[in-house]
Amino acid sequence: MERKAISLHDKLSSFTEHWAPKVVADYNGNDVIVVKVKGEFVWHSHPETDDFFLVLKGRLTIQMRDGDVTLGAGELFVVPKGVEHRPVAEEETHLLLIEPAGTPNTGDPATAVAKPRI
Repeated sequence: MERKAISLHDKLSSFTEHWAPKVVADYNGNDVIVVKVKGEFVWHSHPETDDFFLVLKGRLTIQMRDGDVTLGAGELFVVPKGVEHRPVAEEETHLLLIEPAGTPNTGDPATAVAKPRI
């Protein structure tokens, strides 16, 4: 097995679309994902898992029904499982996400996007 560092910068530079998560590594049954976001995502929740957000570049507001959390580069937040939330980015923002493999990004497999490996 070849071992080499994964450049998140290189991975993020390889695509331009927003809200299109890409798997870059596996970690104990979890997907390690990079994604570029801009604008508003849909309100959703994950009944079976927490939702981990780490901002690599930009600013992200995670709206929740009982208040918002705003993150800058180098900050992270974990939305507890079952909590309805909506990520919002006024400017293009780069995120690292960690979630159980196969978790639908919208909380609903019928509306979730595919997460290809890059």
